[in-house]
Amino acid sequence: MQVSTGQTTPPVSENGSSNEATNDRAALRRTLLWLSIAGASAAVTFFAVRAMMRRTPVDPTSERIQALIDEANRLLRTLDDKKHD
Repeated sequence: MQVSTGQTTPPVSENGSSNEATNDRAALRRTLLWLSIAGASAAVTFFAVRAMMRRTPVDPTSERIQALIDEANRLLRTLDDKKHD
């Protein structure tokens, strides 16, 4: 008695090999899938690196504001030092 596993065997061509066209299509699908994954990974990496390397342009207004903040902090420290003396 033969037990069926539910699997069918691929058709055999005249030269004894399985259906080569089906195998070629499957191989092509796998190749295209991996190329797509590699391309998407490269694109994500490119844009991530580009975003990290982008520097904000120097703004004279923000530089002036930072200088005023630094000067105010220096003056506050000077006042605190005089208060403790």
